[in-house]
Amino acid sequence: PFSSSSRRKMNLKSERRGIHVDQSELLCKKGCGYYGNPAWQGFCSKCWREEYHKARQKQIQEDWELAERLQREEEEAYASSQSTQGAQSLTFSKFEEKKTNEKTRKVTTVKKFFTASSRAGAKKAEIQEAKAPSPSIHRQASIETDRVSKEFIEFIRTYQKPGQDIYKQCKLFLDTMSHKRELSIEEQSECAQDFYQNVADRLQTRWKVPPEKVEKAMDEVEKYIMTRQYKYVFCPETTDDEKKDLAVQKRIRALHWVTPQMLCVPVSEEIPEVSDMVVKAITDIIEMDSKRVPRDKLACITKCSKHIFNAIKITKNEPASADDFLPTLIYIVLKGNPPRLQSNIQYITRFCNPSRLMTGEDGYYFTNLCCAVAFIEKLDAQSLNLSQEDFDRFMTGQTSPKKQESDSFSPDVCLGVKQMCKSLDLLSQLNERQERIVSEAKKLEKDLIDWTDGITKEVEEIVEKYPLEIKGKSQALAAIDSENVENDKLPPPLQPQVYAG
Repeated sequence: PFSSSSRRKMNLKSERRGIHVDQSELLCKKGCGYYGNPAWQGFCSKCWREEYHKARQKQIQEDWELAERLQREEEEAYASSQSTQGAQSLTFSKFEEKKTNEKTRKVTTVKKFFTASSRAGAKKAEIQEAKAPSPSIHRQASIETDRVSKEFIEFIRTYQKPGQDIYKQCKLFLDTMSHKRELSIEEQSECAQDFYQNVADRLQTRWKVPPEKVEKAMDEVEKYIMTRQYKYVFCPETTDDEKKDLAVQKRIRALHWVTPQMLCVPVSEEIPEVSDMVVKAITDIIEMDSKRVPRDKLACITKCSKHIFNAIKITKNEPASADDFLPTLIYIVLKGNPPRLQSNIQYITRFCNPSRLMTGEDGYYFTNLCCAVAFIEKLDAQSLNLSQEDFDRFMTGQTSPKKQESDSFSPDVCLGVKQMCKSLDLLSQLNERQERIVSEAKKLEKDLIDWTDGITKEVEEIVEKYPLEIKGKSQALAAIDSENVENDKLPPPLQPQVYAG
């Protein structure tokens, strides 16, 4: 506030200039008691900064509301057009169709609403985007992106000035990555890892944020960044991730016959509680593909692993060891056959926060999952203690391991499962009989061919040993009544005589 002497000096200067000044006009408009600057609209420097900050936050909030409204209008326009055309949404199995639609679609991201462009230009871009076809899976992704953006803004508000710096750095990174789509996925991964490191260092060195708050902030930064970048960096066309996914999926399907006993899995699914744990573990490992953030995918792997440890502990009545965990994890992967397994592993490796991936239980369980996939890819007869002949027959589907006898089931097993096992046993027996018949038929055919070849060879040897000689024509014998009597030294023929009597 002004002192009495300063007020007298200001009044004296005004009277010398011939201007009457009201003392209330010299004060800040906000009533803090300090002198207001006309260049700052009558506010003092402190109040002007507060008012400017409020106006800026209000503008940001209005921009977000505009983005949400435009997004809703886009979804409604697309839903109406899709209802008339009767287009069908994408499924997981149609990889190529999904990629074609994403390639042809013109994307206008939320960041355009924060640039210096006018709202009329943003509205025009929104109208152009609404004309382009967008699948239902992308609409869901946009809704999730908006939700994550709201949560991120609410989170950084608690950090005040460091939060504003984080938000500015994230916007700058997203804008930079939008111009680096032509880079390889490895180069984009390096950019993301460098960004994580720079933000963490900035929070620790410049803003002196405690380590626990830095870790929490980095989790939110990863969630915000990777939700926005997911459709560009997950299973990109420039890599062979999709080809590896199909190869692993085909391999696991071919290994459907592998039993827990072959892998030495210390888990008994006959125990109801253990069976529930196995089902939960399979559900968690499958659910990993539905997540968009590397940290969330790691959380699914961690939950799956904890269910496995619980199942082993219940079965053995003692804590599980690493030697028990890995075979069980391999069995869970074979039984669940998670979708896009290699793509998810590569995505986590490339874009997860390195501090989380290299330390803690998440990193340990992720390393075991990578080992399990590598074991499945190289699984052979020796790994399962089988002969190569049996392994090849199991892989080709000619036969399968003997199923559990129906008499050994517990009383709690339903009749349908017992009947199914009986049917499988019957089919296995019929398959064995069919194989024996085919084998005997092939043997009989071979015996007939060998017998025919043997007879032919013997005939050829006899013909060669006793060749057939054809003699010339012999002289014809003379008839008894012929006149050539001298030569044949035969008496003359009898002449008939007539006696008169």
